[in-house]
Amino acid sequence: MKFLSVRELRNRSGRLWKALESDDFVVTNNGKPVGLLIAVADDDLEASLLALQRARAAIAVTRMRAAARGRRTNRLTARQVDAVVGRVRRSRGAV
Repeated sequence: MKFLSVRELRNRSGRLWKALESDDFVVTNNGKPVGLLIAVADDDLEASLLALQRARAAIAVTRMRAAARGRRTNRLTARQVDAVVGRVRRSRGAV
Protein backbone atom coordinates (compact mmCIF):
# COMPACT_ATOMS: atom_id res chain seq x y z
CA MET A 1 0.00 0.00 0.00
CA LYS A 2 1.32 3.39 -0.98
CA PHE A 3 0.62 6.86 0.36
CA LEU A 4 -0.28 9.89 -1.71
CA SER A 5 -1.45 13.35 -0.87
CA VAL A 6 -4.67 14.95 -2.01
CA ARG A 7 -2.53 17.27 -4.12
CA GLU A 8 -0.83 14.34 -5.87
CA LEU A 9 -4.22 12.78 -6.51
CA ARG A 10 -5.41 16.00 -8.12
CA ASN A 11 -2.25 16.66 -10.15
CA ARG A 12 -1.35 13.13 -11.26
CA SER A 13 -4.67 11.36 -11.51
CA GLY A 14 -3.95 9.88 -14.94
CA ARG A 15 -0.88 8.02 -13.70
CA LEU A 16 -2.61 6.92 -10.54
CA TRP A 17 -5.45 5.18 -12.34
CA LYS A 18 -2.91 2.94 -14.06
CA ALA A 19 -1.03 2.33 -10.81
CA LEU A 20 -4.31 1.42 -9.14
CA GLU A 21 -4.36 -1.80 -11.15
CA SER A 22 -1.52 -3.14 -8.98
CA ASP A 23 -1.47 -0.99 -5.81
CA ASP A 24 -3.83 0.40 -3.21
CA PHE A 25 -3.35 3.93 -1.90
CA VAL A 26 -3.88 5.77 1.35
CA VAL A 27 -4.88 9.33 0.53
CA THR A 28 -3.49 11.90 2.98
CA ASN A 29 -4.26 15.52 3.72
CA ASN A 30 -1.61 17.40 5.67
CA GLY A 31 0.03 14.06 6.43
CA LYS A 32 -3.10 12.51 7.97
CA PRO A 33 -4.93 9.59 6.33
CA VAL A 34 -8.30 10.69 4.99
CA GLY A 35 -9.28 7.96 2.55
CA LEU A 36 -8.45 4.86 0.61
CA LEU A 37 -8.15 4.46 -3.11
CA ILE A 38 -8.61 0.84 -4.15
CA ALA A 39 -9.54 -0.97 -7.32
CA VAL A 40 -12.97 -2.56 -7.61
CA ALA A 41 -12.65 -6.33 -7.20
CA ASP A 42 -13.22 -8.08 -10.52
CA ASP A 43 -15.35 -5.22 -11.82
CA ASP A 44 -17.92 -6.00 -9.14
CA LEU A 45 -18.71 -2.75 -7.35
CA GLU A 46 -21.36 -4.26 -5.07
CA ALA A 47 -19.01 -6.98 -3.79
CA SER A 48 -16.28 -4.42 -3.14
CA LEU A 49 -18.65 -2.11 -1.25
CA LEU A 50 -20.03 -5.01 0.79
CA ALA A 51 -16.50 -6.07 1.77
CA LEU A 52 -15.70 -2.52 2.90
CA GLN A 53 -18.94 -2.27 4.89
CA ARG A 54 -18.20 -5.58 6.62
CA ALA A 55 -14.69 -4.42 7.48
CA ARG A 56 -16.04 -1.16 8.95
CA ALA A 57 -18.60 -3.10 10.99
CA ALA A 58 -15.92 -5.46 12.32
CA ILE A 59 -13.78 -2.48 13.36
CA ALA A 60 -16.77 -0.86 15.09
CA VAL A 61 -17.54 -4.06 17.03
CA THR A 62 -13.91 -4.38 18.10
CA ARG A 63 -13.94 -0.79 19.37
CA MET A 64 -17.23 -1.28 21.22
CA ARG A 65 -15.90 -4.42 22.91
CA ALA A 66 -12.73 -2.62 23.97
CA ALA A 67 -14.77 0.28 25.36
CA ALA A 68 -17.01 -2.17 27.27
CA ARG A 69 -13.96 -3.86 28.77
CA GLY A 70 -12.58 -0.46 29.77
CA ARG A 71 -15.83 0.44 31.54
CA ARG A 72 -16.23 -3.14 32.83
CA THR A 73 -19.70 -3.25 31.29
CA ASN A 74 -18.73 -6.44 29.47
CA ARG A 75 -19.39 -8.26 32.76
CA LEU A 76 -23.07 -7.34 32.99
CA THR A 77 -25.61 -10.14 32.83
CA ALA A 78 -28.46 -10.06 30.32
CA ARG A 79 -30.85 -9.19 33.18
CA GLN A 80 -28.66 -6.23 34.22
CA VAL A 81 -28.48 -4.99 30.63
CA ASP A 82 -32.26 -5.22 30.31
CA ALA A 83 -32.66 -3.23 33.56
CA VAL A 84 -30.33 -0.47 32.34
CA VAL A 85 -32.06 -0.29 28.97
CA GLY A 86 -35.46 -0.15 30.69
CA ARG A 87 -34.37 2.73 32.96
CA VAL A 88 -33.02 4.70 30.01
CA ARG A 89 -36.16 4.13 27.98
CA ARG A 90 -38.39 5.22 30.86
CA SER A 91 -36.28 8.34 31.40
CA ARG A 92 -36.72 9.22 27.74
CA GLY A 93 -40.44 8.47 27.79
CA ALA A 94 -39.98 5.66 25.29
CA VAL A 95 -41.94 3.08 27.31
